[in-house]
Amino acid sequence: MQRLYIHPLPVRIWHWINAIGIVLMILTGMQIRYVGLIDVVPFRTAVTVHNWAGFVLIANFFLWLAYYLSSDRIRVYHPLSPRKHFLGSLRQAYFYGYGIFKGDPNPFHVGIYRKFNPLQSMFYQIIMMLALPIQFYTGILLWDVKRFSAQVGFFGGVRVIDTVHVLIFIFLTFYVLIHVYLGSLGHTRTAHYKAMLTGYEDVEEEAPGTEI
Repeated sequence: MQRLYIHPLPVRIWHWINAIGIVLMILTGMQIRYVGLIDVVPFRTAVTVHNWAGFVLIANFFLWLAYYLSSDRIRVYHPLSPRKHFLGSLRQAYFYGYGIFKGDPNPFHVGIYRKFNPLQSMFYQIIMMLALPIQFYTGILLWDVKRFSAQVGFFGGVRVIDTVHVLIFIFLTFYVLIHVYLGSLGHTRTAHYKAMLTGYEDVEEEAPGTEI
């Protein structure tokens, strides 16, 4: 095993703010959506927490974007070879869906600039550059329908905006559950969680000639 500094402090701070914020958004969103069925806190409190958590997440997103665009860490998201990246995604999907249950070794080896396996990289880019921005935008429109009535009307009305918002909410809820599960697949069940607190990952040394 070798110890590598994979997660810089700004990334760890962003990650935990994002994690807490998204969980709050999911829980309050469920209460807002299913008012009368889920009444953990008063409805107005749920709406207020939902709105404030949303604005914190939006600010956090732009801080994340600024950090990655201004540092060499952007390389963890950018595949240098799209074909190799696609083939790596297929290998990783096979590992998660079948190989891991046979005890096969993980085909991906973590490095300072190889933080994500190809499958993770693909999904994180979809989430960070597509799903979250759409969710933020639809959330802002629903936050003040009267103020943004022209834009709401342009996209087909409140029902369309709300449907898109809810569909992405469902997608993100499943993503969080899968993310927590995958976080337990390190060399110990808590290894990846500890790494997001300390910044350091204990990784196996890569054998010579091993393909990344």
